[in-house]
Amino acid sequence: MADQTPGVPAERIAAVRRFNRFHTRILGALNEGLLASPFTLAQSRLLFEIAQEDGVAAGELARRLEMDPGYVSRLIAGFEADGLVARAPSDSNAKRLALTLTAAGRAAFAKLDAASAREVADLLAPLPEPDQRRLVGAMAVIERLLGGPPPGPAFVLRDPVPGDMGWVVHRQAALYTAEYGWDGTFEALVSEIVAQFITHHDPARERCWIAERDGAVVGSVFCVRQDDDVAKLRMLYVEASARGLGLGRHLVDECIGFARAKGYRRLTLWTNSILTAARRIYETAGFRLTAEEPHHSFGHDLVGQTWDLEL
Repeated sequence: MADQTPGVPAERIAAVRRFNRFHTRILGALNEGLLASPFTLAQSRLLFEIAQEDGVAAGELARRLEMDPGYVSRLIAGFEADGLVARAPSDSNAKRLALTLTAAGRAAFAKLDAASAREVADLLAPLPEPDQRRLVGAMAVIERLLGGPPPGPAFVLRDPVPGDMGWVVHRQAALYTAEYGWDGTFEALVSEIVAQFITHHDPARERCWIAERDGAVVGSVFCVRQDDDVAKLRMLYVEASARGLGLGRHLVDECIGFARAKGYRRLTLWTNSILTAARRIYETAGFRLTAEEPHHSFGHDLVGQTWDLEL
């Protein structure tokens, strides 16, 4: 076997190579050059890039696609001969030739782009909705970890769907056990809170936000009614993989905005003093510590704290 990079287990190298072989086969099925068009994959990529940025230079295309400049120049010359691309001096630099698609080029690209989209839709259509989201999320993870450009927003917030609440209970229990050593009684408490929310949820005055990144749930927060004037912020959590993105503060801000919009006069929450990152978020958002009391819960001696925000 060939030498491998020190520190990288052989099974991981084999797994990546296996994925590359699988991915290559999938790409063969989706190769734009096979979509009943006269274009090769390289030609299709060039058409796509020119369509995205009117006036791009050939040299920039070569750098962007990491292709040989001479090869790119020959392909573009072929496009010109076929009446698909026109070159003209750039408005900002007369020595620079800007590329634009002609009417025929735009029509050719539109046909090619639609055919490619249909092929991808045919690939995804047999998968149920959760698996489609997992697949797209996994692709985004691969792209991000291997240094690609950000595939989209750092996170998105959405309303919960069936299955999310069980996941929130699972992740909160797992995270607090791993990070603070809390026992199963914390999971019992979280389960009770979630069950109460599902059973007695008042959509007019209560809400839950689920945070997603790359198709995976990475956090949540609840705003629930305590009485006509007071709402409670409950069960804020952020996965370790999503920390440092401002997600915790964003979730708290959403909760505050909702409470204000619904006419609550005060937003309150209960936490524990050891949760320092969460307490910093609350304090920055304007909450003030109004009470604290030691207690023994979740297998540990803790200091419970009440924080309030006047709305």
